[in-house]
Amino acid sequence: MMLFRRRSDLPLAGDATSRFLPWLVALMVFLAAMAVAGAFVISGLMERWDRDVSGTLTVQVIPAGGDHAEAATEERVRVAVEVMRKVPGVLAVKAFDKKRTLALLEPWLGNTDMVQDMPLPRLIDVTVDSDARIDLGEVASRLARAVPGASLDDHRVWLSRLINLSRTMQWLAVVVVVLIGAVTSATVVYATRTGMAVHHGIIEVLHLIGAHDDYIARQFADRAFSLGIAGGLMGLGLALPALTALGWAAKRLEGGFLPSIGLPVLGYVALALLPLLAAGLAMLTARLTVHGTLARMP
Repeated sequence: MMLFRRRSDLPLAGDATSRFLPWLVALMVFLAAMAVAGAFVISGLMERWDRDVSGTLTVQVIPAGGDHAEAATEERVRVAVEVMRKVPGVLAVKAFDKKRTLALLEPWLGNTDMVQDMPLPRLIDVTVDSDARIDLGEVASRLARAVPGASLDDHRVWLSRLINLSRTMQWLAVVVVVLIGAVTSATVVYATRTGMAVHHGIIEVLHLIGAHDDYIARQFADRAFSLGIAGGLMGLGLALPALTALGWAAKRLEGGFLPSIGLPVLGYVALALLPLLAAGLAMLTARLTVHGTLARMP
């Protein structure tokens, strides 16, 4: 690249002060990649949960007791289904049998043999029109009067709490990335000022022979960019295996109650841009630092 072939009158390549900069940038890019990937994963999970859960309600029917418990429970389920079908805005009502209920519990409990003989509540899945305005409180009261022990669960309540939590975590990821950028900039400022102090004599000679401040600043900026891009690529190289390992571990938890976890295309693009952004930040910071320091020199 022509950027790295520019003529330099400053021996910046041998500076011991800049040797630690790529490693620090690598660490910063690694942490930023983890934060950015986490934000994208959380956003994807919330979108899938919102898409899958919105427009659905769940009716829970407590099983009856006594000698004819199974028949009485089936009657309760039938009555609950009829009540929900008469609600304006309800599109479909489907009662789950005990086998289906056990299948829903399996991801949480593993082997369900121990609860197979227990009086498990019967579940009824209700699909509603997302544009319909349904008074859930009135529907729940009507259902409780018709079927003793029946309850209506609105998934939007806990989903809204999850969405609020995810937004908080996403803002936290943004704060982390901003702090990482601030630390990187501060490190570049320190390394640049140290390099200028080391080469103070050469810089004065360049000034005396007519070198402009921008010419000197460009040399420090080019050096900061090359170190930043090297460190950024190292950090990204460390982050990708770590994210792959986390994704593999997350698949073991999916089991039916977690959607598939993965990064969208935009997430991969954001990760690929992190080294370039880190190098650009280092270059800009070095240039501004040199201009500010030279402006104060006599």
